[in-house]
Formats: sequence, structure tokens, C-alpha cells
Amino acid sequence: MNAFAGTPAYYRRFRPGIPVALATLLDQTAPTGSPRRLLDIGSGPGLVVHALRQYFDDLVAVDAEPGMLTEAEAMLRPTLDAAQRLQLRHALAEDFLPPEAWQPHLVTCGRVFHRLNQPRFLDRLSEYLAPDGVVAVFSDRSLWTAGTPWQQTAREVVQDFLGEQRKAGDGPFSTPGPPYEEVLRASSFSHVTSAVVPVRRQWTISQVLGYLYSTSFAAPHLFGDHRDAFESAVTNALTPLADSGVLTEDNAFTVLTARRPNAHEGR
Repeated sequence: MNAFAGTPAYYRRFRPGIPVALATLLDQTAPTGSPRRLLDIGSGPGLVVHALRQYFDDLVAVDAEPGMLTEAEAMLRPTLDAAQRLQLRHALAEDFLPPEAWQPHLVTCGRVFHRLNQPRFLDRLSEYLAPDGVVAVFSDRSLWTAGTPWQQTAREVVQDFLGEQRKAGDGPFSTPGPPYEEVLRASSFSHVTSAVVPVRRQWTISQVLGYLYSTSFAAPHLFGDHRDAFESAVTNALTPLADSGVLTEDNAFTVLTARRPNAHEGR
């Protein structure tokens, strides 16, 4: 079963997306062009494209899960003006090729980068990224790895129901590979810069449950007949930790932007 089976509607509704500061950073990092082109890999329901849409004329969102693309269509299409063009493509990142002569100026890749054959993806990307184009790899801490007391408590409830080992759908979560910066420096995009973008979020308990159901480690189908019991357990565990019903999270996005060395020298 797909690791994100049953999650797309929750993903669209409960994932917080990227902050304005990160969208601004990506806009300022990418080269200009006319038309200016964005490619988002592992787009999910289109949260990154939604945050960046004002900066680009052509937008392509790629995902391997058809349900995610259905949600992306519903989220993105009504927000675009008549001059913008949106394409939704069902493909693996490592296999994707854009339309002939279509060269993106910015390629964004969030947490999905962990799941990719990274060298193969970057090799394929080198075939079509604009000569001065930028690839951006970024992620914040998920609930599984974040450290505030309420997040630790929510994770412990998930483990009580599903076991100590982190899941990715019906299988185990794969262990991390080499650091992303090392992988990028070994590719054609060896000029790498890094930044950290902090973000503060506030959650209700129902939003936390929705977020959990958007993840591969707590997808709804994993709980089977125990889903109601799980929701009650989360609610009971988090209620004492909420301040007037609100749970606060301080997080940060780690952002790596990479380009070809010769493109950097020409800027």
C-alpha cells in the first residue's frame, strides 16, 4: 500500500505549508525569466506551489500519488490568474521529464527528498534545469522528531497504538542516508548555500489529529478498528498541555539551495 494512502485530504487541510519568509527567500534565490518557471517535486496537495505562485508564470507540480494531485488541482487552479499556466504530472521524480524545451528556473523539493534515489534524481534534473537554475531542498522538523512536550506526548500515543518503530505506511521508515548537503555537492549542483527559517505555529488538538492523519507514520488506515480509541487517547493526553485550547510549536526550516558552479560564477 502507498505510504500516503488515505492521507491526501488531511494533507491539504492540516499541513501548515511553508512560511512567507521561506517563499520570499526562494523567490530571491532563483533567477528571473520570462516566463518564469517553477517545478515542485513531491508536490502533495500543492502547498509549496500555492505559496510561490505569485512569483512564477509557469508552474508544474509532480507527485507519485494520484490522490495528492486531485487535491492539488482543487487547491491551486482557482487561485491562478488567466496568464498563469499550471500542469499537474503523475510521475516518480527520478523518471520525470518536463515538456520539450521547458526549463525550470527553480526546482523545489521538500521532505520527499528523503524518499528519492537522490543521485539518480539529481542526474535527471541536470538534463533539464535552466543553466542558471536553482534546486532548493528544505524541510522542518516533523512531529516525530520535534521536541516540545506536547509533541513528544502525541508521538508516544502513536507509539502506544502502532509500536515504537516509526512507520511509513505499512512498512518501516527507512534510515537516513548521507547528509543532503553532501549529496548535493556530489552532484552537478555542487555550489550549495544553507539557511534556517524559523516559524512559530499554534494548533488545536483537532488540528494535531488532522496533521497526524496526513503523515505516513500515522495514516488513518493504520489504526483499523482502534481509530476512535486513538483519537480519545490523543485528546486526553494533550488537553492538560494546551493553553486555553492552544498548543504552540517553535520550529524551523533548514533550506539548502544549489546550483551549477559555473552558474554561480556568472551571477
